[in-house]
Amino acid sequence: MSAVLNRRGFLSATSAAAGGLMVGFHVPGLAQSAEPNAAPELNAWVQILPDETTVIRIARSEMGQGTLTGLAQLVAEELECDWAKVKTEYPTPGQNLARNRAWGSMSTGGSRGVRESHEYVRKGGALARALLIQAAANQWNVAVVECATASGWVTHGAKKLSYGQLAAEAAKLAAPADIQLKDAKDWKLAGRPMKRLDTKAKLDGSLVYGMDLQLPGMLNAAIKDCPVFGGKLKSFDATEVEKRPGVKKVVKVGDTAVAVVADTWWRAKTALDALPIVWDEGANATQNSADTAAILKAGLDADTAAVGSAQGDVKAALAGAARKVEAVYSYPHQNHACMEVMNATAKWTPERCEVWTPTQNGEAALAAAAESSGLPPSACEVYKLHLGGGFGRRGAVHDWVRQAVAIAKELPGTPVKLIWTREEDMLHGRFHPVTQCKLTAGLDAAGKLTALHMRISGQSIVAGIFPQNIKDGKDPAVFQGLNAGGAEGALGYAVPHLLIDHAMRNPTVPPGFWRGVNLNQNAVYLECFLDEVAHATKRDPLELRRELLTASPKHLAVLNAVAAKAGWGKPRPKGRHLGLAQIMGFGSYVAACAEVSVSKKGELKIHRIVAATDPGHAVNPQQIAAQVEGSFVYGLSAALFGEITVKDGRVEQQNFDTYPVLKMAHMPAVETIVMPSGGFWGGVGEPTIAVAAPAVLNAIFAATGKRVRDLPLKNQPLV
Repeated sequence: MSAVLNRRGFLSATSAAAGGLMVGFHVPGLAQSAEPNAAPELNAWVQILPDETTVIRIARSEMGQGTLTGLAQLVAEELECDWAKVKTEYPTPGQNLARNRAWGSMSTGGSRGVRESHEYVRKGGALARALLIQAAANQWNVAVVECATASGWVTHGAKKLSYGQLAAEAAKLAAPADIQLKDAKDWKLAGRPMKRLDTKAKLDGSLVYGMDLQLPGMLNAAIKDCPVFGGKLKSFDATEVEKRPGVKKVVKVGDTAVAVVADTWWRAKTALDALPIVWDEGANATQNSADTAAILKAGLDADTAAVGSAQGDVKAALAGAARKVEAVYSYPHQNHACMEVMNATAKWTPERCEVWTPTQNGEAALAAAAESSGLPPSACEVYKLHLGGGFGRRGAVHDWVRQAVAIAKELPGTPVKLIWTREEDMLHGRFHPVTQCKLTAGLDAAGKLTALHMRISGQSIVAGIFPQNIKDGKDPAVFQGLNAGGAEGALGYAVPHLLIDHAMRNPTVPPGFWRGVNLNQNAVYLECFLDEVAHATKRDPLELRRELLTASPKHLAVLNAVAAKAGWGKPRPKGRHLGLAQIMGFGSYVAACAEVSVSKKGELKIHRIVAATDPGHAVNPQQIAAQVEGSFVYGLSAALFGEITVKDGRVEQQNFDTYPVLKMAHMPAVETIVMPSGGFWGGVGEPTIAVAAPAVLNAIFAATGKRVRDLPLKNQPLV
């Protein structure tokens, strides 16, 4: 079923039911809805409590990006309730499944939280408001068009009734045949910089993350999986470990892992550390990062490759070019490094399986629980918790959920909380794909760019996670930001002869969707290489981009915005230099201008980054600004430090001492320009990450004359 309900399907699924203001169905198990005399529910999205509190249900996951507040704003905008009395809660994937996916998709990734659910959540608010107005009009015996709503009240002249007073009567009404949504220009609540709804709970410590969860009679588990990719568990000796205080059981988990269950997690972890384990490391035990690099290098000149974008005759144009510019770039494996490690609490009986976990996709977590439990999905449930970071790791793959359920099956009826160690989290991630890229530009006698061949060689995330989606050897996601059109990343530059292709080369390291996905490396490759072309032809990098973006006004607008605000072309403080980058991805247009200096000792200082974002509609500008700043934290962490290397088949970096992240001393001042142009809905959580690294790399070249083509920067001397 489509994740986005059409209007006919939405209105059909939310027809009024008797007994309460319930448009569609009752929702058992939610905070105020489980009791027989629960307050009326307006529909799947909205419930009005007796104290006039408006409960808005959010199907997408909150992991710090602000989707919870943004979606609540959209519902509240159409509902016209009192924002000061809004609370939120998660429906469960089991309830979604039982009710024909009335909440639509529960997946939160690809910056889709708002952009792919805005229409039907707004309809939820608008439908509830329409029923409330009708109930009031009936009570006053007046026309609906004569009534108005504001801040949780329906009014008619001097008369007014609260939403809470009207809820029960509205339940007796049929849903209207059509629902009209507001034009963005008429928004009063959406589009404003509202404070986040989850901040207070984070500050006072009342917000429960997965690692905080406590259940009656709960036990704790620690786990070790074979450290070599593709290896298996050969044997272990639990004789002495099982005698330790608090240890309840030592459990084999699948073919590759072993876990210790104890009364406390620390006892489980220390017992596991003492457990004699023998691994069957398998054929990958000799694999190293250097082997992968050699395989990728060979792919740069391979005869066959999957074509992403093509026009003209690149081969002929390059052969006849007056001059050619060529460069090879590389981008390493990277870990998500969520601050909250993977964890889940599971309770299993022969009849039912329940899981409490932070997840970016409740439905995928439910599927994983069902598969591991041996029970049908209808006999399983997942209770979604706020995430201490997601970045894609908690999205498509739910290996930790499967493990937690498998362990819980060994102790029927007892809740067991599995928490990975940081080392386990680093060793067994789903890593950002490793790639190399060879770019060749053809120039005419006047130095104009006439041809571009961009060959990407490397890993496919889709092949590693959804191999059934690979068609004719092509992974469409590889070409983010380089497509002829489309929301996932349209190439704005006009080049007469163009070929962008991909030689798929998949090493043993398992790939995953990593915040920003393939847009990250594609922006580095393209934006840094265009800088090379500009300097090779003695062109101003901004002017070259402007020339190539003439037919792409939205790309050009964000680029011009950052250039103007950063003072491109104007005198700079001594030693300071600027670098530019722009790209389109996840439905939005983004650009950045970085200002850096490099000391005589080669010490890099990123002083300032100006960033522009055009997401079409800006639901909460304050959150967008925060997301842009967070994007630079993540993107600069990757550019400066982010590298996962493999030796003897296993990851070498096992904690933050060898996989550092950005510190306050490294963080530049960020100036954000939010410039929604309307007419489309783009994402904001991921696209800006992509312009962080290339803007800084181009500024480093401006400062030093040294072109860095291989990340991370910690490996590159700048003098």
